[in-house]
Amino acid sequence: MDDRVGAATFEAQPRAGFGSVEAAISRAREALLAVQKPDGHFVFELEADVSIPAEYILFRHFLGDPAKTEIERKIGVYLRRRQTAAGGWPLFAEGVFNVSSSVKAYFALKIIGDDPNAPHMAKARNAILAHGGAAQSNVFTRSLLALYGEVPWRAVPAMPVEIMHLPRWFPFHLSKVSYWGRTVIAPLIVVHALKPRAKNPRKISVSELFVAPAETVSRWPGAPHKSFPWTTIFGAIDRVLHKTEPLLPARSHQTAIDKAVAFVTARLNGEDGLGAIYPAMAYSAMMFFALGAPLSDPRIVQIRKAIDRLLVIKDGEAYCQPCVSPVWDTALASHALMESAGQRPEARTAPAAAAVFEALDWLKPLQVLDVKGDWATQNPDVRPGGWAFQYANPHYPDLDDTAVVVLAMDRAVKTSPLIAGEEETAYVEAISRAREWILGLQSANGGFGAFDADNDRDYLNYIPFADHGALLDPPTADVTARCVSMLGQLGERPETSPALARAIDYLLSEQEEEGSWFGRWGMNYIYGTWSVLSAFNAVERPADCAATRKAAAWLKRIQNPDGGWGEDGESYALGYKGYNPAPSTASQTAWALLALMAAGEVDAPEVALGLDYLVSTQADDGFWDEARFTATGFPRVFYLRYHGYAKFFPLWAMARYRNLKSGNRLKTQFGM
Repeated sequence: MDDRVGAATFEAQPRAGFGSVEAAISRAREALLAVQKPDGHFVFELEADVSIPAEYILFRHFLGDPAKTEIERKIGVYLRRRQTAAGGWPLFAEGVFNVSSSVKAYFALKIIGDDPNAPHMAKARNAILAHGGAAQSNVFTRSLLALYGEVPWRAVPAMPVEIMHLPRWFPFHLSKVSYWGRTVIAPLIVVHALKPRAKNPRKISVSELFVAPAETVSRWPGAPHKSFPWTTIFGAIDRVLHKTEPLLPARSHQTAIDKAVAFVTARLNGEDGLGAIYPAMAYSAMMFFALGAPLSDPRIVQIRKAIDRLLVIKDGEAYCQPCVSPVWDTALASHALMESAGQRPEARTAPAAAAVFEALDWLKPLQVLDVKGDWATQNPDVRPGGWAFQYANPHYPDLDDTAVVVLAMDRAVKTSPLIAGEEETAYVEAISRAREWILGLQSANGGFGAFDADNDRDYLNYIPFADHGALLDPPTADVTARCVSMLGQLGERPETSPALARAIDYLLSEQEEEGSWFGRWGMNYIYGTWSVLSAFNAVERPADCAATRKAAAWLKRIQNPDGGWGEDGESYALGYKGYNPAPSTASQTAWALLALMAAGEVDAPEVALGLDYLVSTQADDGFWDEARFTATGFPRVFYLRYHGYAKFFPLWAMARYRNLKSGNRLKTQFGM
């Protein structure tokens, strides 16, 4: 059975000749150079579903200080534009209805001032009720509703603040959950302990979104993912905690609050915010507010500045980003520009080369060398040396960003005449320190997680509070592949590096039956497969090995009739049954092309058709229009649209094709 969106018929000769590809590369490169910031870095919008801008509106009204009328109006425009014809809101463009996002969007629009009887509001309300009403929303949505008095607190799973007293050996401890779990849970449990009521100056209620009055609901929904015996055990513990939490000693309660506040305060991170992610920032402000701090308190002022820096305000609409991605964008854009420069000697001093030098020069001082973050709890003897995803997040650097930065720096050192002498020495030292840090965070199974080592206690994903199933940061194929790519490009080989050998063994064990690899941070199997095939190329694993041939065959098999590749969030459905077809996108087509070329398939007709797709869909501005989401925050819960992906990945893939063909080589010498 053909699992593509239709069946592609491959022509004997590719349509995209060198001239058209080269012209497309030139337009894309010039367009990318034009958006580089004056200080050398790149940063593009990072968009999630409507939950974040809706929560921003509700956060401001919780504090009793609504956003400016014009900002509210523009966010309202954005929310209405994202509403589907069926009335609700999905988790990603063209996705299915999601009750939690829809409840928050409806609430935000009503609090902004939309008439609940207006057609779009009536349609939204009817869609929510048809899906069981607001009572069917997830834990974080019900937590927000509880703060507004819309649901009783028993609708929210118990998470007593006394968990701050638990020792590290206990089955639950903050150090055993992911960085994003830690930074949200610490302030949230204080808010839940104090149970403040939202100021809600406009006195808005959404009781009409409940099929039955919220106070009459006796059974609230659990997680869609269930596992015996954990679901049963944790469900029973939750019921006990709801009954006993009010009876816990007051002194212990207060000291637990003090510990949580201390944890948050130590990581406030200036105007970049706690964890540099919106939910943690918002709950940290609500925590201080619930403790009695006025809006003029320096901590709240600082947090609100951090949150407002996430706003994207345009002429007609506005929205709030979940975070910002300057390090990631800058490193990936640098790779694309280096690839686009080609192999000609004169290209090494061209504007693209100078732009890369400026970008890497911006990145270098952002390496975290003086802060032992939360990762050090598990690995206390490892020296810091990583990069974070955002402008500043010293407690939470990540391995994926770090590996991508190192790959870019190492390539620049080896190929750019602009980096020499003391400058080259400084880069080599930075690369060495980053490599040391990454190797220090290898997990016991040989893989690498994004922020921590061995953050893989799967039973924690079954506590009722974790209905999103994303409380952990276990090793994944895509992050592990990036680390393998880095080690390979730096000259390591599995024959002489036990750490690298273990990482490759991990990747081989993670390959899906049909040949792909799971993509934790990008959608999905296309992203994972690109990551791993790039890694295999970097360590000189033979292109004819069984794992590579199986993966390449899978990529060819799922190519769309238009020559591109596509995949959406439905591929993360529980109980994986194979690739889920979706319309082609520029970024996913680029990943597939880069993967096939890493597997030695530059001359395959599928690659030529993929190039045709990219050349034919390039927009007049040199970029590609990509409204679909192609990245992942939490599978099945939270997805992302990196606006930069359609700006640098297609350029990278086309330039790689040009370079391999013009150099008469089958494979690239670089790790990505």
